[in-house]
Formats: sequence, structure tokens, C-alpha cells
Amino acid sequence: MRRITGKAKDETLIELQSATDSQTGEENSGNGVTLSERVILPGHTETDQLQPNKDTVFFRDGVRRIDFVLSYVDDKDGEKKQERRREFEANLEKAGLELETEDKSDSKDQRTYFLKIHAPWDVLATYADVLKIKVPFKESDIPHGQDVPLDWLSHPFRLPEHIMHPAPDYFTYPFDKNKTDFFLINDKDTFFPPSTRNRIVFYILARCPYYKEGRKEKDKTGIKRLLSNGTYTAAFPLHDCRYWKRARNAECESERYNLYKHWARFLCFYKVQPLNLIRKYYGEKIGIYFAWLGFYTEMLFFAAVMGLICFTYGVLSYDDNISSKEICDADIGGSIVMCPLCDKKCPFWKLNSTCLSSWQSHLFDNEGTVFFAIFMGIWVTLFLEFWKRRQARLEYEWDLVDFEEEQQQLQIRPEFEIRCTNKRLNKITQEMEPYLPITSKCARFCLSATTVLFWISLIVACIIGVIAYRLAVYAAFASVIKDPMRKIQVVGRFITPQLATSVTASCINFVIIMILNFFYERVAVWITDMEIPKTHLEYENRLTMKMFLFQFVNYYSSCFYVAFFKGKFVGFPGDYSYMFGKKWSKLRNEECDPGGCLIELTTQLVIVMAGKQLWGNIQEALLPLMRNWWSSRKGRHNPENHYSRWEQDNVLQNFSQLGLFYEYLEMVVQFGFITLFVASFPLAPLLALFNNILEIRVDAWKFTTQFRRPVASKARNIGAWQEILNTVAILSVVTNAFIMAFTSDMIPRMVYLYAYSDKSNMWGYVNNSLSVYNISQIHEDNMPEGRDSWFANSTSTCRYRDYRYPPGHEKAYAHTMQFWHILAAKMAFIITMEHVVFVVKFFVAWLIPDVPSDVKARIKRERYLIQEYLHNYEVERLKIQLSASFITEPQSEMSSMTDKHEVLSECL
Repeated sequence: MRRITGKAKDETLIELQSATDSQTGEENSGNGVTLSERVILPGHTETDQLQPNKDTVFFRDGVRRIDFVLSYVDDKDGEKKQERRREFEANLEKAGLELETEDKSDSKDQRTYFLKIHAPWDVLATYADVLKIKVPFKESDIPHGQDVPLDWLSHPFRLPEHIMHPAPDYFTYPFDKNKTDFFLINDKDTFFPPSTRNRIVFYILARCPYYKEGRKEKDKTGIKRLLSNGTYTAAFPLHDCRYWKRARNAECESERYNLYKHWARFLCFYKVQPLNLIRKYYGEKIGIYFAWLGFYTEMLFFAAVMGLICFTYGVLSYDDNISSKEICDADIGGSIVMCPLCDKKCPFWKLNSTCLSSWQSHLFDNEGTVFFAIFMGIWVTLFLEFWKRRQARLEYEWDLVDFEEEQQQLQIRPEFEIRCTNKRLNKITQEMEPYLPITSKCARFCLSATTVLFWISLIVACIIGVIAYRLAVYAAFASVIKDPMRKIQVVGRFITPQLATSVTASCINFVIIMILNFFYERVAVWITDMEIPKTHLEYENRLTMKMFLFQFVNYYSSCFYVAFFKGKFVGFPGDYSYMFGKKWSKLRNEECDPGGCLIELTTQLVIVMAGKQLWGNIQEALLPLMRNWWSSRKGRHNPENHYSRWEQDNVLQNFSQLGLFYEYLEMVVQFGFITLFVASFPLAPLLALFNNILEIRVDAWKFTTQFRRPVASKARNIGAWQEILNTVAILSVVTNAFIMAFTSDMIPRMVYLYAYSDKSNMWGYVNNSLSVYNISQIHEDNMPEGRDSWFANSTSTCRYRDYRYPPGHEKAYAHTMQFWHILAAKMAFIITMEHVVFVVKFFVAWLIPDVPSDVKARIKRERYLIQEYLHNYEVERLKIQLSASFITEPQSEMSSMTDKHEVLSECL
């Protein structure tokens, strides 16, 4: 096969001349000037004058489509790399691929070579058979759906029909090279779409060796290794056009332009996503991600509305909050002196200094919060069950129903084939295949598990450090106060030491989270590579579990501390509890405000969740926009005949194999925030909704404008993320029940209202919830410094948050019966809420089938029709063969029958 290079000037000019003449024949015939007679303009070479539009996806002949592009530059290791490229490209040609090289003199930077690859029909047909790629054999006659009442209401949110359904619906069947006449092959050049073509070519590139013939060096295989050692600088399929204008060539689909116009622009945020076009251009794996993200965002709308209603209830019932009125009242809250919150540095303080925080707590800690927590437990179930139905419908529409494990086995990672030198017999295929010995597998697993545990321990250590910071800095903030009887404040009347401590600790924790993420991402990829997973699916699932386990501990551990540990192990003024024990530490465990710890959990959740989303959007949108702004403008102003399609795509960012993994991870971590701790912040789904509306369009913009075109790959579902979502959904019921019972002040208020209130209202609750301690009994180490000046005019007792008997009682400082009543009510509430939500969850899951009935019927109908058409095809084919053999070989059959009779008679 003859390969065209940029250096073969004579051949190139002849081809360019014929190609250009065919494109501009009418223009030249009109003015009587031929291409060979054109005048060379100053500053331009002959090649510049003869070259046609370079913004194309075809070879120079204008016929063969470019399915893949490799780029490289000459450097100091040029000879060694050149040898690798020579062997690799020779083996590509042996595999049947056609190559064409663009010389560096034709590139914009005068340094980069581009190798264009085309897969002819024979190669495509062979590997489509190997990969069992489904192709159409008959146009579908199954109706898609019935008219929906009030269908016109959805018209403003729809896209044009040719965008929503870019291709007709067909019955499909795995391609068979020996049955090409069975399929609907109108044009071999366009039968396989570009996404399928680049998938086949990449399959060949990933397995093509670059060692010399006769020297089998298994590690010298695949384009990935050549990219890692710098032999090639990039490998990518081409976009079909520029995103802001259609391709000039009518044979180009301009799907990138359609995606940008109808999907990637933010002004289209209220429109449905063109999922079929996304799948057609990028492949099923990326299509299923955007389908899931869009569905998740749609379901968030209902959670956001309900959360907004609960928050509005908290605002409207603001004036009915009797507990806050008591705290803010000068005669009630102003007369209650509270015990110091830390040793030495913290003064005695008055209860009404927490007036503002008590009002803020009511916004999130009210009767509506219980209802919202139960609602979110049911919402999670509905989301997961309806997604299964949506996923089943996409599997049918995208021909993924039979995409089973055996097809995944065809996606064995080249790294596994190279690094696993041991062979064994596959009991199913009866063929020798590489495998990893059990001893090596166990050793690698132990090292991997140890590494993960080390990093999780590192996170726990950082959280303990943040807790120590909270304890120390609170004392520092409190020491700023000079007059102990004044309101506790640092900056203005709105910022108390509690709030300042919580906000600064949350910010420090967020910074630590991002730093640990940066390092652990690389460690997780390294240890997963070390395990040598067999298939791409197995690789992604292992990496998914490692990364999410780490992210779970990293992002949620601080929230778990505030929700379930802070204020629960404080002790009382005569017997305080200390971090690491009083013998080893002077840091006293934190107490909650009289209004509860829920407002601090809200603060922690808002800072970490909002900070993560803000930083993610800056990374995904603003930084790439600033980095590529100049190059994009430069690209737009370059004439198309000087700036080729492969050069434009080469300067874009590479979309790595794990690119989609990080998109899923970001959304699943967000899902954890809005489910695990949503009882503390009903507005979390609303923040997530706004973020996701932006996220969809930012991701779409990145895919269409900032990334090279990814290699198309298949996936029938969201993989291991589905099980992670199910686990988080179950855990969220437990966490929200415990938050409502132990972090919120709801249960103590209800117990007081129905069991201890004399007037059947909340008046007197604050006084009831605070215990009394004799100041003279407080240990010297716990007393504030400089206290003598106010002792004479002050009370002899102080109050603290607990249910204990007062001094002088026979059970002084022991827990009262009310404490045990409240504890029993909390446990009863947890058991009741969990059982109610779980019963509803399982009932809803049982009631809603995973696969819609109409999809089941269509799948059965399609399978029946496939078998029927395939049977008819085989019968007709057999008839033709029998007719042909009967006509051409009647005489030979008669002679063979005579010979058989003679042999038989001799035997007898």
C-alpha cells in the first residue's frame, strides 16, 4: 500500500490539483484560468496556492475519511522514536489501515507532524464482526409512543426533531462479515458512523505492536505506551467541524455545530438534552452520563421545592418561636448566667448573648424539618427506581439490551495482556488466555488495602487536628472579651466566638479536603494500575470504590463529627471531659449552644458543599476559558486553508479515560451532601439544582469546545455508581433519623411540651433544659481568670446544658428522670422513622418495576422479528445455493452416485 507523505511534493501537488479542480471546476471554466496557470502570489509557496480547504475530515483525495490522527515532533531522541514509529506504522498498514502524513512544514508551528489514519471497508467489517457491533438490517415498524394529553405544554422545552432524533429507528443485529447482504448497506463509506469507526481504529491502535518482526517483546505494544514514552504526542479522532460554524463539505454531518448550538450554550438551560445526538457523536458511555445527570437534575426540582417550602415555614413561624423569645428576653435570658465554655480563658456569660444564633437555628430546626427528612428518604427511593426505568428505556433505544459480560471481555485492557505473561485454558472458550496468579493477586490486594487504610487514617488525623484547632481557637476568641458580663462578641454584634470558630474551622477543613484530594487521586490511580485489572469495566469499578471510599471519609467526616460527636461527651462543670483525657490534654470537649448543634452542622455543610461546587465550577469553566480564550480567538481569525482540522483539534485538551469518572464522582459526592445531612439544611437540594443546571451546560461546553473528540465507547448503565447511590440512600435514612434525634432540639422540645409543660406550650422550656451548678464547687483549673471583680455582685450558681439534679439534692448532679425520658423518646423516634421510611422505600421499590411494560413488550417483539427475518434470510440464502449447485453440478452429482453404487456392490 502506498502511503502519502508531505515530502512527496510531486505526488501531492498532482493530487491537490485534481482535488481542487474537481471542487472549483465551474469557477475556473468561467474565467478561463486553469490551476496550473495561476500566478504565485508573493510570500506564498506553490503548495499554499494549490492546497484546498484544510478544515476537512478527509484525506487529500477528498474521498477517504480521517478516522484517527496521531501527532509527533522530532526531538533529541529522534532516532529511537523514529524507529518505533516506523515499526508501528508498518504494522498498522499490515493490519489494513491506510495512512497519510502531513509534514511539519505544513503545520502552523513548523514542528509537528500529523499522521492521518483511514480504516477501509474490509478492516471495519472484520473488526465490527469481532466486536459484535450492532448494525441496522430493517427499519423499525414499532411505534414509539402515544400522544400525551396537554403535549403542547412541553413545546417550549423541546428541540427540533432532527436534533432530538438524528437517525431513523432500525432493528439491529450484531454485524457478520459473511452476511453483508442481510444488512441495510446503502453506502459502505457511511454505513459505520464516525463514532463506530474511531472506536474500531482505537481498538487496533491499542493492540498493535511496535517491535521488529521476529522479536516478540510483549511490552512494546499499543498506542498508550507510545504516548507515555513520547513517541507520539497525541492520538485522537477528529471533530467533524468547527463548533461555531457548519462544515463546508456537505458530506460532513456538522453534529458538533448542532450540539453547540442546541445543547452547550447556557441560554439552552431550559431545553431538554439531545441525548440521541450526544450518543451518536460521543458514544453510549458519555450519553448515559448526561442522561443520568439530566434525570438527577429533574428529580432535584421536586426536592428543592419541598425544601424551599420547609425553609419558608421556618421563616413564617419566626415570630412564634417561644424558645428564642425566652433566650432574647432581658428578664429571662438576660438573668441566666451560663458556666464557662472553656478553661481559664472563657468567662461566665449570659444566655441572651446567643439570641441571634437561636433565631437562626429555628430557620432549620423546626417541625417542618422532620417532615422534610421523611420526604427525602422517600424521594431518594423514587429517584433510584425511576432512574432504573429510564435506564432500561435507554438500553432498548440505544441497542444495549444484549450488551452483556461476554462483550465486556472483548474489552480486555492491553496492559493486562502485556503484563500478565502466564497463560491458562479458558474453560468456556477453550483458548489460552493471560491470567494473574493468585499469589500475585493477593500481594497486590494487600498492598492496595494498606495504602487506602493509610490515607483514610491520614484524613482522620487531619480531622482530629481540626477539632483541636476548634477547641484552642475558641478559647482565643473568648479571651478577647474583657468584660465578662457583656455580650460575647468579636466583630460586631453578629459574630460570636462559636460562629467564628465554626466558620474558620470549616474553611480550614475545606482547604485540607482539597489538598488531600489532589494527592490521593494520583495514589488511587497508581494502586489501581498496580492491581492490573483485566477489563476496562473492572478497572473503573475498582478505582470507583477506592476513590469514593476516600471521598466519603474526606468530605463527610467533619459533618459526622459536628452531627454526632460535638456536645455529646462534654461532662458537667464538676467533671468535664477532655480530648485525649485530662492527664494528656488541656483541651476541653466542645459544647453546643443552648439552641443545639444543628446550626453549626448547617454552617459546616454550607461551607464544604458550596465551596466544593464553587471551586469545581471555577476549575471546569473559568480556568479553561481563560486558558483557551486567546487560542480560540486566534483559531477563529485564521483562514481555514491555513489552519487544518487536525491542528485545531490538536491544541484542545485531551479527554482522558478517567475524565467521565471525575464527573460522576463530583455528582455522587454532592448526592451524599443532599441526602446524608439534608435534615440540617433543607435548602441543600436547591443549591444542588442551581449547580447542576450550570454543570450540564458547562460539561456540554467543555465537550464541544475545549476537549478533543473522545473515543466512543459503550456502557449500558452507570456501573458501580448505581450500587454506591443505593448504599448512600439507605445510609441517609439512618443519618437523618439520628440528626433529628440527637443533633436537633426537636425531641427534647416535644417531650417538654407533652409531658412536663404546665400550660401545654413552650414557655419555660429554656429554664427546664438548663441544669444548675454551684460556682464554689467548680475546680480551680476550670474557673476563668480575673473573676474576683464581679463575684460580689453576681449569682452563686451558673447554668449548663443538661438534665441533672441541682446542688443540695440527694442525687446532686446525677441525670434526672427527664433525661431518660428524652433518651427513650429519641430511640423510639429513630426506630419509628427508620421503619416507616424503609417500609415505604421497599413498597415503592416493589410497586415500580425496573423495566417499563411497554419496553418489555418492544424487546420481545424485536427479538421475535429478528429471529423471523434471520430465519427467512437463511432460508432464501439456502434456496439460492441449492439452485446454483443444482444447475452447475448435475453431472458431477450423477457420476458420484454411480461410483457410490459400484463401491456398495463390491462390498456386498
